[in-house]
Amino acid sequence: MPDLHGERTVEIHAPRERCHAIAADLEHAPSWQRSLLSVAILERDAEGRPVLVDTESDASVRTIRSRLRFRFDPPGAIAWEQERGDVKRLQGSWTFAELEPGRTRATYALRIDPGRLLGMLLRGPAEERVRRALVDATAEGLKARAEGA
Repeated sequence: MPDLHGERTVEIHAPRERCHAIAADLEHAPSWQRSLLSVAILERDAEGRPVLVDTESDASVRTIRSRLRFRFDPPGAIAWEQERGDVKRLQGSWTFAELEPGRTRATYALRIDPGRLLGMLLRGPAEERVRRALVDATAEGLKARAEGA
């Protein structure tokens, strides 16, 4: 099965520093990312940012467990890659562009190689349902949190 991938861009009425800070606060991410069930911080960098994290996500058809390695480039980007987990490969990123003072364009991108077994569950309408749950809802969740909704 080919990779499951998606990207969602939202315009947020908040400074990009705020958007980046919310996305980088992984301990509190389950409160605004509906698909993220749990986060366990395993390692932090010298600045106290979580760089190795275990997660559980509701992928609509199944709960996915992943150990993710994060890279931070504040206030413009956050990226991560799976070191091990239930899917064959997982990569994601946030990018934040300042449109004008107090207004940010945030783009969330996710690419997953589900592997053969999980790939069999992700055919047809299930693939789009998973993409909406993991990508679209996450971008909208950041927008709502950053705008104070």
